[in-house]
Amino acid sequence: MYQEERMIQIVDYLKLHKRISVDDICEIFNISRDTARRDLVKLEEHQKIIRTRGGAILPSFHHDSISNYNERLLTVSEEKQVIGQLAASLVRNKDRIILDSSTTVQACAEKLNVQECSVITNSINQADVLSRKDGVSIHLLGGHLQKEHRYVYGSSVIATLSHYFVDKAFIGIGGISAHGLSLIHEEDGMLKHQMMKQADQVIVLADHSKFGKKFPYRFADLSEINIVITDRLPDPDMLDIFQHHDIEVIVPS
Repeated sequence: MYQEERMIQIVDYLKLHKRISVDDICEIFNISRDTARRDLVKLEEHQKIIRTRGGAILPSFHHDSISNYNERLLTVSEEKQVIGQLAASLVRNKDRIILDSSTTVQACAEKLNVQECSVITNSINQADVLSRKDGVSIHLLGGHLQKEHRYVYGSSVIATLSHYFVDKAFIGIGGISAHGLSLIHEEDGMLKHQMMKQADQVIVLADHSKFGKKFPYRFADLSEINIVITDRLPDPDMLDIFQHHDIEVIVPS
């Protein structure tokens, strides 16, 4: 994972938990204490955090600008583009699909190349990307707008989703481990889980840095997914876990 991506997730964690320790950062991102301290130093230089003994807190004047969706798009890596291309290749003509609001899933939307397809999404960015593609029918879910991350959420969105059935759901995550799929924001996780329940096939898009990671909110079990698309094979232990749950792993050839 790039430093910029870690910095975004560190600030997201702080929004939820108010403070973070160096040990927390090491465990979440599987990095050394020196690397964790360098991340905190850089965040402090940008006035995003206040460093404390052994960790950090948010400054009272924090404006959350580091974690908005457009800035996250700037950190979309080549790995995510490769994952997006592989994901798009699984969509067939006349498929009905769900795309969530993650930047990795947006890479899938950008690569989508079918003559006819129906898409349900809660992301205004995905809808914008797909509006330029002929033959793609878009259902943009309505609800409360999360301005930073450019998605809609809430009980009305979950209720609407429950009336739809689709062939495939493409889901982005914060982390994936033996304990399941996790991320930081509970409202986002609840929505992703409902998306998964409506699909015949659940496809998780995750670069290799997500393996073994656990974030505060677990939103789904491994038994609920069918395919993981990633940029490289996970380590043998993680691969064994996937095989135990009959999860197909797709990587670039």
